[in-house]
Amino acid sequence: MKWIYLLIAGVLEITWAVAMKMSNGFTVLVPSVITGIGYIASAVFLAIALKQLPLGTAYAMWTGMGILGTTLLGVFLFHEKLSVPQVICVILIVIGIAGLKILAKD
Repeated sequence: MKWIYLLIAGVLEITWAVAMKMSNGFTVLVPSVITGIGYIASAVFLAIALKQLPLGTAYAMWTGMGILGTTLLGVFLFHEKLSVPQVICVILIVIGIAGLKILAKD
């Protein structure tokens, strides 16, 4: 369950970050509310996962999921451009997340 909680925390991190972009500086109500709720919920699920996972591993995976998700959604939802070096760096982050999961002591 600890990995499920961490995954939920990561998805919620992506949710609040994308909602924050959509809130236009907290001037649009619904995305602003989603940002606040998502932020708190993400922290709660991360805290639950941290009861059983090492801090460094869990935090790196949580932020890595957020980087990957927000980068992809930025491209698809907001038409943001990625350079080849940026794509390579995101791929390295994905490799790092996979490595942390593979090497984690359950």
